[in-house]
Amino acid sequence: MRITFAEPTPPRTGILAIGLAEGLEFARIGAGLDKKSGGALARAMKAGRFEGKKGQSLMVPAPAGLGLDLVLLIGLGGADKLDALAAQAAGGAVVAALGGAGASRAVLLAEAPKGCKLKQAALAANMAYGARLRGYRFDKYRTRGDDKKKPRLASLTVQAKGAAAARKAFARLDAVAEGVFLTRDLVSEPSNVKSPKAMAGWARQLAKQGVKVEVLGEKKMRELGMGALLGVAQGSAREPQLVVMRWTGDPKAADKRPVALVGKGVTFDSGGISIKPAGGMEDMKWDMGGAGVVMGVLRALAARKAKVNVVGVIGLVENMPSGTAQRPGDVVTSYSGQTVEVINTDAEGRLVLADALAYCQKRFKPRAIVDLATLTGAIIVCLGSEFAGLFSDDDTLAEQLAAAGAVEGEKLWRMPLTDAYDKLIDSPIADMANVSAGRGAGSSTAAQFLKRFVEDVPWAHLDIAGVTWSKKDAATVPKGGTAFGVRLLDRFLADNYES
Repeated sequence: MRITFAEPTPPRTGILAIGLAEGLEFARIGAGLDKKSGGALARAMKAGRFEGKKGQSLMVPAPAGLGLDLVLLIGLGGADKLDALAAQAAGGAVVAALGGAGASRAVLLAEAPKGCKLKQAALAANMAYGARLRGYRFDKYRTRGDDKKKPRLASLTVQAKGAAAARKAFARLDAVAEGVFLTRDLVSEPSNVKSPKAMAGWARQLAKQGVKVEVLGEKKMRELGMGALLGVAQGSAREPQLVVMRWTGDPKAADKRPVALVGKGVTFDSGGISIKPAGGMEDMKWDMGGAGVVMGVLRALAARKAKVNVVGVIGLVENMPSGTAQRPGDVVTSYSGQTVEVINTDAEGRLVLADALAYCQKRFKPRAIVDLATLTGAIIVCLGSEFAGLFSDDDTLAEQLAAAGAVEGEKLWRMPLTDAYDKLIDSPIADMANVSAGRGAGSSTAAQFLKRFVEDVPWAHLDIAGVTWSKKDAATVPKGGTAFGVRLLDRFLADNYES
């Protein structure tokens, strides 16, 4: 969908969307339109019980005196509570409401209501951003369907006083949207297409935006001693890959050390020999969600030319059962030299991350490490799909991440790490087991496992198993891949490390 900005000039034909806060007081342009319609808009609001509440919308077909085909009224909620997220939700509501209207073009009148703390440019830019995010679709494999039901909105003009400032503010947000869309695309791809090598190939395309990309194949990883990652991959005919992506946006930084992002990239997770139940296994195409987020963040940083130095490391494998697959009871030697008794081959993501974390830390000596993984079903039991689990050994880092998540609407909930949980993964024959003996605290024991591969550096682990895929539409996220984490980490880096 193409988004443009213009100074307010009420259209004489077509579709016009107008945002209204609670109290239903039109701003200057909107008031003029209502007057020109002979009060038709006000009467429609009364008849339709439209109160301007957040999430409300009302379509007014062909209002008298305006020459328009349709006026769409979008509730903004209380003007005093109208922040960036509320503005984005309103923009998303415009696309959702007009998606089935059959129109290819529309105009959105973004006028700040009285009492709104957002500046006019920020309001317009965030409404456009919400529209952009909600307008995403992954339908590349559809060859048949009812064209009448397909969304046709291809162009949205956002009208706001000071359109140039709004356009400038939107440019940064649109760059982040590029990263969000890359991640959504990756998560949505079927696993017969999305092999580890294919993922590595898509990562290489980031070089066009200035990201330095390096790919380590199976031979190199074997030379380095990455036995934990390779053990997961050995049941699949598809070769594993370790991808390193570097964005050096601030080469003159006083502290040359990068911030590190590490992602789990299991392109399909059957569970291996500890095979999963058949029901719902198709969802395991998105078990590479953490790696997808890391790629999306690097894409966003490059698109907006962020003045920050970041390294992204992703371990890409396919976990399959076969005659060569890893067995429960096997012992593997990780890149760090620590040994792991593999009790459950379906607890494979932590093995992949173990080698990726240790390699990243040894090679790049980062200022901080954040890893992301669709790691445990237990986190879904704890938090559902509303929050991702946050585990960290550093209070400052945890607070920074939680704050960034709150700003971007990607919420985190801090979970416990303790010595008691750590003892649960001790093994009688190796340095550790990949799962605990009991069923409790599954997410915390998984995080404790990862912590054993992180040395003296601030570290946080985000368990995004419950938030990577959505089965229902949200304000700015159509059902499917969410790209949860891209916006959060972009904000985290901008607020705490970007010069």
